[in-house]
Amino acid sequence: MRALTFSERPRGVLALGAHPDDVEIGCGGMLLRLAQRWPGLPVTVVVLTGTPLRHEEARTAAQLFLPGCEVTLRAHSLPDGRLPSVWGDVKQHLEDLATDVDVVLAPRTDDAHQDHRTVAEIAPTVWRDHLVLGYEIPKYDGDMGRPAVYVPLDEETVREKVRLLAKAYPSQAGRDWWDEETFLGLARLRGMECKARYAEAFAMTKATLAW
Repeated sequence: MRALTFSERPRGVLALGAHPDDVEIGCGGMLLRLAQRWPGLPVTVVVLTGTPLRHEEARTAAQLFLPGCEVTLRAHSLPDGRLPSVWGDVKQHLEDLATDVDVVLAPRTDDAHQDHRTVAEIAPTVWRDHLVLGYEIPKYDGDMGRPAVYVPLDEETVREKVRLLAKAYPSQAGRDWWDEETFLGLARLRGMECKARYAEAFAMTKATLAW
């Protein structure tokens, strides 16, 4: 597998989530690595649904997963589970972002959850000249796909991700899928696929080779 080097500091990173916790589940390890690699990096986290309690959890998570970064959280309260019905509002919220970024992290376009899929489909229509990476979220629907991009993670980073998920989102602790085995198991599987111990995996629809 050919490795690509992310050598230059991005101008900024934008992480989009339909729900609080989407971003951290899908790319929390990558966020930890970015914070470690580039202290002070501007990162904007967008959450499109959620209650005040869940927004507060997302605010805590953004600080925990991005220590030392310039973090901005934009939390909205669109109807959970019904983002396709408010497609225009989602589009407007994303277009209203005046962010100077190089990397956009969003759900995958083939995600089985309708809210995730809506955000994923709109993101590349707003950020047409950016690197848009689609993260994955485990769920009942069993929609694990075939990723195109992998971010290898060491064991310390993966276990820190799991620890911070539990710390930031106590409201999710009772869910039967929300546990260490789910998150570590997926990371181990993706790590095996890219010859690493652990990894997070992303979909990517297009990229440009620079010579």
